[in-house]
Amino acid sequence: MTLKLLMDQHVPRAITNGLRARGVDVLTAYEDGSGELGDPELLDRASELGRVLFTQDDDFLTEAAERLQSGQAFYGIIYAHQLRVSIGKCIEDLELIVKVGEPEDLNNTVKYLPL
Repeated sequence: MTLKLLMDQHVPRAITNGLRARGVDVLTAYEDGSGELGDPELLDRASELGRVLFTQDDDFLTEAAERLQSGQAFYGIIYAHQLRVSIGKCIEDLELIVKVGEPEDLNNTVKYLPL
């Protein structure tokens, strides 16, 4: 089973479009109608949809740490710092993760890009 992504509302459109051009199942928070949700609610929404959240917002790292400490499950987060990973590298790494990964590989974890 290939992974599916939910893109945080601040992810550049070029990343989403690049992934779609490569056949990756991507849904943006805006398309889902969840673009105005706070971080905890957006992470919950990703889990409800069975999608890994891709974000460049480091506030999600704090949210993930709090959930791990409290034992609250989440579907998974992939994080890339805005200034340290190019758009092209994000596309390449996300495609690789999605096409070879399994949902259990990312459950309750944060994966950092670049790989």
